[in-house]
This record gives sequence, structure tokens and C-alpha cells, in this order.
Amino acid sequence: MTGAQEPSGDAARHRPWPLCRRCCGIALDLGSARTRVWLAGEGTVVDAPTVTFPGAGAVHPVQRGTIIDTPGCSRMLQRLLGNRLPRFTRPMVIVTTPVLDGVAHRARARAAVEVLRPRSVLTVPSARSIALAADADMSRPLVVVDIGAHLTEVVLLCDGAVTDAHRTALGTSDLDGATVPEQIVEAVVAMLTAIRRHDRTSLTADALRRGVLVAGGGALRAEITYPLTARLKAPLRIVPAPHTAAVRGAARFLQAAHAHPCASADLPPNARTDEPGAPDAASGRAHRDGRW
Repeated sequence: MTGAQEPSGDAARHRPWPLCRRCCGIALDLGSARTRVWLAGEGTVVDAPTVTFPGAGAVHPVQRGTIIDTPGCSRMLQRLLGNRLPRFTRPMVIVTTPVLDGVAHRARARAAVEVLRPRSVLTVPSARSIALAADADMSRPLVVVDIGAHLTEVVLLCDGAVTDAHRTALGTSDLDGATVPEQIVEAVVAMLTAIRRHDRTSLTADALRRGVLVAGGGALRAEITYPLTARLKAPLRIVPAPHTAAVRGAARFLQAAHAHPCASADLPPNARTDEPGAPDAASGRAHRDGRW
């Protein structure tokens, strides 16, 4: 019997977390109300309000899913994570982003995490992270409804890619004022109706028969989910721990990226793997738009 040979070269450089002591990884969900962070080898280590204190009062650097104060986000991340990261390592960072926030938002997100001295930064649409956290079969059409504190998105995924998406600046935090749960339900129904109207194929109908995947804090509100089931006439599939689904899915993308062969290469200090040619964590393919 021959013994197993130790891997050599690049193959030996990266072992699965937490065994890998050579590098660090961070999955980050910058929400309008709360910021959640998954740290490689430790799990979810931060679940804190998305707020900074530059002066006498509190400032919210992310509003309605959009980063409006990049330096404020940087200060917040430094406060939350500055003492948690190994001193001499440069982490790989994955940041979830709303589907429709575009290139400018992704650029602001990358700029905000520079305070963490990342080795590489990748962004992933929140809907894909949620689907991965739910162990959904992304080879089939899937509708994801993400009801957050300040933003609600309805996304149609096909083969894991975003086929159509709609959003409304309405969330559970608005229920403390004049907004009632029925308004969120009506908004979700209207967005899904728009997706069905624009779909010239059977993708949306197939996804509805399969069941609508619901995440975000709104998934925990019975006054939203019960009437939504009746209005959609389709089953709802609530993601386990729906308020942390995005960061948990991003953590799984991070683990896949860490295991990818290109992660073993020594990158220049200013390299970013979210530029054209970055690997797809699920399939090894590259995406030209810099996202997974």
C-alpha cells in the first residue's frame, strides 16, 4: 500500500477554513438597517445596526439599499472589524448587493471595504446569495422575494442568473408609520405581475409552481406572508433564518472562491478579482460585468 502524497505547489496553499491559516475571508451584507458579517473559521460574528457616529448624532450610511456615505461605511467597518482580523493578512471579501443598484453602487461598496485592506473583492447579487443559502436548485427557474427593512426586491433567476428584477423603496421599518402590511403585499404582487407580463416564456409560471422563495425580515412577519400566499395563489418557501440568508449565502460563495485554483496565485497588492475574468464560484466560469 502506498501512502497518499502531500499536495505540492499552489494546491497545498489553501486548505478549507478553518484549517487554512494562511488567509482570511469575509462575507459582508451591508443592509439599510443592519450590517451582518461572516468571518472565515468563525461564522457570523457581527449583526449590528448600520450606523455611524461622526458627531453628536447617529448617521445611516446606507439608505433604501444604496450606499450614500462611503467614508461613513468605511468607518463603521473599521469599528466593527478592525480588531477581529489577523494583523498581517489581507482578506478575500465578498459583498452582497441589491440586484438593481448597478455599477456605481458596486464601486462604492468596493471603496468602503478598502479600509479592511482586502486581497480581493467580489460582489454578488443578494438574490443569488439567498438562493444558495436555501440550497435551492438554481438549474430551474426560481422567484426570490427579499423583504428587507427599507427595500423589497422581486427577482426571477434562471440557471442562477438574474433574468428579471423589480424593486420598491418599501420595507418592514416603514410599518412603524403610516404604512400597513397590505401595502408591502400589494407591492410584491404588482412586481411579480410585471415580471409575468414581460416574460414571453414559461419561466415565471414554472417558478411559481415550484414556490416563491421569501427572505429578509419580512419573511418573519405573518401579517405579510399569509396574505401574500393567498394573493399569489402559489406556495411560499420561507428561507431558514431569513434575515441572515444573504450573508450566509455570500459565505458559501466565499468558501467556493477560496477553493478555486486562482485563489492560490499570489496577487499583486492592488489586484481585484471582481474585474473582468473573475471566476464564478459555482461553475468556475468568468463574468464580464465583474459580478457573480
